[in-house]
Amino acid sequence: MNIEVLKSKIHRVTVTEARLDYIGSITIDEDLMDASGIIAGERVYIVNNNNGERLDTYVIKGERGSGVICLNGAAARKVQPGDIVIIMSYASMPFEEAKTFKPKVIFPDTKTNKLN
Repeated sequence: MNIEVLKSKIHRVTVTEARLDYIGSITIDEDLMDASGIIAGERVYIVNNNNGERLDTYVIKGERGSGVICLNGAAARKVQPGDIVIIMSYASMPFEEAKTFKPKVIFPDTKTNKLN
């Protein structure tokens, strides 16, 4: 039996942009992607701490070191620049492996979206 467990989490980052005129996704600074173990094209779940919205989409690489967190397409209607979000991804694995699996969780500075 496989179960889904938290694989990666970017805890509390600030939305820098919301672009309705895009085909969809979330653009994330490549430094944050590397640190959290999230890759381009990966499905992620987003929780907006400001309004309670929850959504899922896929990741696009953002410019390294830019601090960009941009919701694109329809997801742009769920956030405003300045909102604080949590970005999570999950992995499916055997139950016994899941018992000892340790997710990558990062805590960027919410003013700059950069790692301390």
